Amino acid sequence: MSEEKRKFAQNYHFALLETFMVNISLDQIKKLRAKTKAGVMDCRQALEESQGDIVKAEKWLREKGLKTAAKKEGRQTKQGRIEVYSHGEGKIVGLVELLCETDFVARTQDFKDLAHELAMQVAAMEPKDKEELLKQPWIRDEAKTIEELVKELIAKTGENIKIGQIARFELGEGSK
Repeated sequence: MSEEKRKFAQNYHFALLETFMVNISLDQIKKLRAKTKAGVMDCRQALEESQGDIVKAEKWLREKGLKTAAKKEGRQTKQGRIEVYSHGEGKIVGLVELLCETDFVARTQDFKDLAHELAMQVAAMEPKDKEELLKQPWIRDEAKTIEELVKELIAKTGENIKIGQIARFELGEGSK
């Protein structure tokens, strides 16, 4: 190959690469991380895959999280925490047993926050069982279900997370 042809091919190759490369800013990564709580590299990859479109990147991360959660489903969950949410000066209580694989994850703030959100959901929405709870829209963002909320944390922690038992008590309810 002549020197002229080689230079042309090299320039053409670089021009082609620039066409497909997306310039992702640190600000875009920060915004996506704040919305999704996904890792930095996952956010960067999602933004690159979606050509810098935040909405498409969120969808890409959600789909990746669902795939990750599906892989974790069979793992045993023997650790976790029991969370109680009390509302109305103790007149309504939501109780949730949230399970995970290790005590390390059970002690993280994200896990504690999820347990609290679930207990609040039980107190507010009165699900009959955990299956109904998983299908409910989340009270803080009705575009997301409780099941999606749990799967997001599964994707983030890399561990299987399950809702064990739930209960709701209301003052005077048992004396009817």
